[in-house]
Amino acid sequence: MTLPIMLKQQLAQKQQLKLLPQQLMLVKLLESTTAELDERIVQELESNPALEEVSSEEVEKENDAEVDIAEVDKAENVIDLVEYAADDDIPDYKLKINNYSKDDKQEEIPFSADMTFYEYLQNQVGLHSLSEKMVETILYVIGNIDSDGYLRRKTEDMRDDLLFQNGEQVSAKHIEEAIRVIQTFDPAGVCAHSLQECLSLQLKRKVESESVSLALNIVEHHFDDLAHKNYDKIIAELRVDNALLRQAFSEILRLNPKPGSAWSTLMDRNKEVVIPDFNVENDNGHLVVTLNDRNRHALRISDDFQQMQKQLAKQQEVSRQAKDAVFYVKQQIESAEVFIDSLQRRNITLLSTMNAIVEMQRSFFLEGDESLLRPMILKDIAEKTGLDVSTISRVSNSKYVQTEFGTFPLKFFFIQTVQTESGEELSTHAIKMALQNIIDKEDKKHPLRDDEIAVLLAEQGFDIARRTVAKYRAQMGIPMAQMRREWE
Repeated sequence: MTLPIMLKQQLAQKQQLKLLPQQLMLVKLLESTTAELDERIVQELESNPALEEVSSEEVEKENDAEVDIAEVDKAENVIDLVEYAADDDIPDYKLKINNYSKDDKQEEIPFSADMTFYEYLQNQVGLHSLSEKMVETILYVIGNIDSDGYLRRKTEDMRDDLLFQNGEQVSAKHIEEAIRVIQTFDPAGVCAHSLQECLSLQLKRKVESESVSLALNIVEHHFDDLAHKNYDKIIAELRVDNALLRQAFSEILRLNPKPGSAWSTLMDRNKEVVIPDFNVENDNGHLVVTLNDRNRHALRISDDFQQMQKQLAKQQEVSRQAKDAVFYVKQQIESAEVFIDSLQRRNITLLSTMNAIVEMQRSFFLEGDESLLRPMILKDIAEKTGLDVSTISRVSNSKYVQTEFGTFPLKFFFIQTVQTESGEELSTHAIKMALQNIIDKEDKKHPLRDDEIAVLLAEQGFDIARRTVAKYRAQMGIPMAQMRREWE
């Protein structure tokens, strides 16, 4: 026996924050970079026939003429288009917004800039005489290699995937054989499971010599000591000539710890084209802030749609077809007006924010000295401009400014503060610059510990604790003293 389901209705009140379409569009435009704004405007021009782009000179002339047109419209007996929309829902606006170090020597491999790392590996499969099953397995394994060139997945996991995808049982031995084939591909070291195996594979490709053999011995049997730079222990265990040991370390240092990074570096270099959103010029001590010319899009409502709207409004008898036309024209014109208004508000907000940043960091924009940067957070700019902190965050994200000293991201100018043990507030940027300077000048054979760096910083007026030094050192990607030690 099934019991009857009792349905119950009740009223409930709740508060919910919703953005208006205009607000949502403005938020999207504020987050857009100059390049993204270009694409967004092209999309809007293509989707909305009531919108068109004109030169700035034409817009100024039209603005003067619009004053007279507005006066004429007031005198005419114009039918209100809203009356025709009273019985139907108004269509929505179209608001859819549609690691290696600098000192590492990279292996130079000739390949097309358009060829990906995976395509380069796949192209080498045909150079080997392999069975169809082995080719399929190799292509599958290549798909599991990460952008650095490592295979970090376990053989058992790949076996399960192949069984699930193809319904075919593949032995672990077969997959390991496929891995060994890929490890013979270029670049050397590809498809390794770990850094140790990657370096070992590269050394085995080198021309055999005494120094290479010693380097291979160190990597395969003394890797932990090598990673922690316990050179004294390596010397004591191997008992080899210092000159030969130095050559072996030199061979290891020339290896590439990330074989696949050559492709990602080249592709990133081709993609990373920074287009500044602002320009700051120094006019005899007077800093002038302007938007990039590509931000100054002159848009207007199409003359054809304006005339069409007037003709439809003057009709005495309105058919259903004419009524639909009224809705369409009204929708496109209002959507265009919202977009133009949002674009203008975006530019005003951007300029207001950038002017506030320049005002607070005036010394830097005049001199170009990073040590002159003042502590500044989003809240400081929000208070100066009267805008919300979230708005300042959107404006500063992914935006760049062109100065006579170079191009900088806006986030570069937001400097946090740290309170010293004496209660003084200091710029974290200044502390990090001082810390970097100390480490650059240290004796690499006897690098400074964090407590020793803290003492030297205190002598320069940065009285911070050892743990703060360790924190900033880690943020800057600088290893601890033992890892910075160089071979004597």
